[in-house]
Amino acid sequence: MKIKRKEIGMIKNTKLKIVIEYCIIAFGAAIMAIGIGIFLVDAKVVPGGVSGLSMSVHYLTGLPVGLMIWVFNIPLYIWGVKELGKEFGVRTFFGFTLNSFFIDFFRGDIPGFNFIRLQDTSTIKNLQQNDFMFLILIGAALLGIGLGIIFKFKGTTAGSDIVAAIMHKRFGTKPGMAIMMTDFFVIMLAGFIIEFKDLAGDRSAVTFYALFLLFISSRLVDVIIDGFDYARSVNIISDKNDEIAKAIMDDLSRGATALKARGLYRNLDREVLTTVVTLKELSKLLAIIKKVDSKAFVTVSNVHEVMGEGFRRRI
Repeated sequence: MKIKRKEIGMIKNTKLKIVIEYCIIAFGAAIMAIGIGIFLVDAKVVPGGVSGLSMSVHYLTGLPVGLMIWVFNIPLYIWGVKELGKEFGVRTFFGFTLNSFFIDFFRGDIPGFNFIRLQDTSTIKNLQQNDFMFLILIGAALLGIGLGIIFKFKGTTAGSDIVAAIMHKRFGTKPGMAIMMTDFFVIMLAGFIIEFKDLAGDRSAVTFYALFLLFISSRLVDVIIDGFDYARSVNIISDKNDEIAKAIMDDLSRGATALKARGLYRNLDREVLTTVVTLKELSKLLAIIKKVDSKAFVTVSNVHEVMGEGFRRRI
């Protein structure tokens, strides 16, 4: 009876976790949609992938951007399921569908919600006229943060990610290279469309803004997925490891681990002391090491995530 109750509790926790993850994916899709629909579409600065292609079609035909993103993603999604398997997933469909919906919703392109049109607010208009660079920077930040949140919780917005995965499977092409090639092509295509329609005074400037957008948003995606560097891993090789370890535990209230190793230069068995500290504690630790053994060999590495006593786990 107790086992059944435990199993029911585990199932409930798993379902609750999945619901929370889907809610967070929806939140990420909304942030991404604001970045694209409110800050970038009317600025004529095009991100890569399906979003950029949809914006190009919007400039030519006037069709809603979100709708075009959804339409372009459907065949890509079917292709992805066929090539990559069913595990490709419901989350992908959920992610790009919500992203498409939110873009048109915030832009007032959904019937019945024409009054929303956040892109027509005085703040956005003022940024377009007086601080274009900041406008693009905000759009890039929202795009990267939203996409990073979606990726963090096992979702995706399809698009060039599918193309990259299939090219990697079929031809061994690195995903990063495939995405970069796809995005570059889309940005160039959008640039020619903008020039053809005479939508911007300087096509070259708009294209450079688009490349700048790609760089900022991709970096933010990495930051959201990997996390900010908020801790450091320190390896210490010293003849006074015991004294250093005692100081770490007493003065910093941190743990330390001694790993057995062999120095090849002198062919001696010795210990490597390793510990993890916060950024604030790093300078104090280095001062302790220098005081105990000024000849100690120390390496410091970035740490993105720490799970364990003394560190708060991030989502």
